[in-house]
Amino acid sequence: MYEAPVDDYKFVLDEVIGLDKLMSATGHNEISIDLVEAVLSEAGKLAADVIAPLNHPGDQTGATRHDDASVTTPVGFADAFAAMAEGGWTSMEAREEFGGQQLPMVVTTAVNEFWQAANMAFALCHLLTQGQIYALQKSASAEHQKLFIPPMVEGRWTGTMNLTEPQSGTDLASIKTKA
Repeated sequence: MYEAPVDDYKFVLDEVIGLDKLMSATGHNEISIDLVEAVLSEAGKLAADVIAPLNHPGDQTGATRHDDASVTTPVGFADAFAAMAEGGWTSMEAREEFGGQQLPMVVTTAVNEFWQAANMAFALCHLLTQGQIYALQKSASAEHQKLFIPPMVEGRWTGTMNLTEPQSGTDLASIKTKA
């Protein structure tokens, strides 16, 4: 049974990192340790009650790739992701203009660690989507941002990681790049 270490994270964020000073320095004055504790507590509940119970069954069955190239995730993953979206968790880091909460990365990283500890396979779907949202916000045209970010923030679409080096798989250390 998974239990998120909410108190440990609160201590690190408040006493070690100095969350109030960090939030003030980065323009997030509205983010207090009390708000962060509430976010972490709810994220921990989602991790323990919804995400963690899918870990072992998901490992046992895995995803299924169909002849038409579609993929079905393990039983329960779609419902868990829908619960994530309903709770607003898919909008954590996205800017408010796209329907996001614009939470600082120090907070969303803690939330992601809870979910990854509960069920890495499930958590990667959200993590890759967050990465896509971040990349689009940083470098996409306004047109592409408006087209792609809102459906991801709402949990209707997800992001992926696509690698084009067939000899490498996910081992990107074996490829050569040049600028």
